Amino acid sequence: MYNPPERMPQDIFLIGAGQTRFCEQWDMSLRDLIEASVTAAITDAKLSAIDIDMVIVANMIGDAVADQAHLGALAASLLPHRPPALRVEAACASGSVAVHTACSLLRSGDVGTVLVVGAEKMTDVPNEVVSRALMGASDAEKDAAAGLTFPGIFGLVAQRYQHDYDLTREQLSLVSAQHHQHAVTNPNAQFQKAIPAEMISESPLVADPLRLLDCSPISDGAAACILSVKHRSPFRIAASQLSTDTLSLADRPTLTSFSATKEAAQKAFREADITRDDISHIELHDCFSIAALISLEDLGFAEPGNGISFYEQPDPNLTINQSGGLKACGHPVAATGVKQLIDLRRELRASGEQFGLAHNFGGAGATCCVHLLEHAA
Repeated sequence: MYNPPERMPQDIFLIGAGQTRFCEQWDMSLRDLIEASVTAAITDAKLSAIDIDMVIVANMIGDAVADQAHLGALAASLLPHRPPALRVEAACASGSVAVHTACSLLRSGDVGTVLVVGAEKMTDVPNEVVSRALMGASDAEKDAAAGLTFPGIFGLVAQRYQHDYDLTREQLSLVSAQHHQHAVTNPNAQFQKAIPAEMISESPLVADPLRLLDCSPISDGAAACILSVKHRSPFRIAASQLSTDTLSLADRPTLTSFSATKEAAQKAFREADITRDDISHIELHDCFSIAALISLEDLGFAEPGNGISFYEQPDPNLTINQSGGLKACGHPVAATGVKQLIDLRRELRASGEQFGLAHNFGGAGATCCVHLLEHAA
């Protein structure tokens, strides 16, 4: 088996970023969302558009719900020189896989500066259309054929977790409550309102034990970042790692741990040559509240069954989903992995700390990317 180098051969810098608010953007098309985030990123990078050598667009369901595929060409056509472009799809991990693809191209030396865009337009169609499109991230023969939806899949995961670790309903509600509290100060968040844990516990049942306020919303939005080996900034991609697992949970030995997250995290820390103690900010994939707990454990920050400790007694030296996460900030699926890097940049800049971690998975943890962002003070 090929063993890739543990460290990137040259530094890749995050030199510009921009995003729209994640919400119901009734007056903006998918093209409008992409253009707004791209314009903001180029302005932030203080570059000319013609400095961009390539465009990578992350999108999952544009063709199914917005009648628009071929998004690489669409995004490239927004730039005066129409650079080479491609579209990346990896379910809810599309954004982070697009970033990972950009890092690979930059390492190859074929390009010097890459624009990465993640975008989805999800609110203009009935919920059943979106739900059906999102089930493309599952196993069509083993999961969808059984009548499962993703709330159903993660409801099963939550039931097993509660059985194995005695997690109570009241404890699980602390996750969404904390993430909503963080989103109050995020101007790009879909929900900028604190919600007490008691209200989360009493919200409508969706897939036992998950309730409505355990679930991330349907959102419109776009996020863009510019990565470069030619131009420098205080923010460096210290690690970019991708791992995969079986598509269906039915083929895995456990429901309460996602091996792709474990593997991607281990490789990322090895690549950056740092430890978990060096991380000050985490943006993780809380598509459902139970996923936040499992992800903290799989990333190695808590022992199995003990992820809830970060919500019962928050660590003053480690923020988790300070943006509000997918739950409160919103989840236009392919934009999330790009947005997480933007969040980390803002958090590291504000705190003056050195390292942040972005964790983004697709499906029920079938695809996972972990990125480590370094802030050179």
